[in-house]
Amino acid sequence: MKSERFKLVCLGNRGGMFYCKDTQTGSRTSLKTFDRKEAERLVFHKNEANGQPHINRRIGLAYLAAADPELVRRTWRAVMDDILKDKHGATLVRTERAMRDEAFKLIEGKLLVETRAEDLLEVLRAGGTCTNVFLRRLQNHALDLGWLPVAALPKKLFPKVKHQQKRAITAEEHERILAREGNPERRDYYDLCWYLGGSQTDVATLHAEDIDYQARSYCYGRHKTGSLGGTRLGPKAWEIILRRPRTGPLFPYLNSVREADRATEFHQRCVGLGIAGVSLHSYRYAWAERSANSGYPERYAQRALGQNSKIVHRAYARKAQGQLPSLEDYEAALNSGKLIVLKHEQEVPVSPALSGSQSA
Repeated sequence: MKSERFKLVCLGNRGGMFYCKDTQTGSRTSLKTFDRKEAERLVFHKNEANGQPHINRRIGLAYLAAADPELVRRTWRAVMDDILKDKHGATLVRTERAMRDEAFKLIEGKLLVETRAEDLLEVLRAGGTCTNVFLRRLQNHALDLGWLPVAALPKKLFPKVKHQQKRAITAEEHERILAREGNPERRDYYDLCWYLGGSQTDVATLHAEDIDYQARSYCYGRHKTGSLGGTRLGPKAWEIILRRPRTGPLFPYLNSVREADRATEFHQRCVGLGIAGVSLHSYRYAWAERSANSGYPERYAQRALGQNSKIVHRAYARKAQGQLPSLEDYEAALNSGKLIVLKHEQEVPVSPALSGSQSA
């Protein structure tokens, strides 16, 4: 007769906590009970599961089916479809694109309750960074809904997410792109991205109705978050606005094409000029870095970019090397009336007069 792997152990003569001892490793695990009958039943089932794993798996599935008949029939495809239901706009487009990842076809038809860690590791090895990010979201979504009893792959076994290096576009690169661009609408679009720092879709979909032509300012709702962004327009940005239509979209063609098409057109221009490592989103990084380098208050930078989180803005401006002016210089400029004070605000932006005091 085959000896049992797990033994019942009680600490203390009477009324002590019961433990399960693994005779192969010598380790002891608390059963979290002082009741002998309950402890004996738990140890019995552990030995049963160890001796007949396949039979006990079917028994476990039968219990799960009794609680939720769909639980033993759901596949990862059901999770992929469900995670799309609450997504909107650009987020929905990105998630749909991610769900078409070839790597996910490895588990698309696999039952959730039969998924093992090896299955998810195979998906991660077949995919890339995007696969890693969205596989985490899929597993968390299934866990939150109760469709997955426990995580198939523990969080610590997921590879560390490594994004490609991102950088801001430089003023020299921007000027080269403008000099070569023969299409007036695209040239104005790239130039306005430089001055406004908006995401490519937010700038491309700006309408004349978003512009206050008397106050020379603009305000828009971000497509990604719905938060408001905008500022007054500087002289050069205002020149661009005056060249654009006074009703409807400022950029009629770019407003009508897909985000991916705008990105491809920009990438082609960069390749032609030998510019590497930048995308349309690099204009947003450039604006944030310029704002940090010039000592532009972070609160105003957040408002202009339409960002809700300081963490996000600090990520954009993490490469900024500029120095803020000293409090002494700032107070002196305030007392001399050289700062622009916004209504209902105590914090004020640094004026150009202080630019010379920003040396380290």
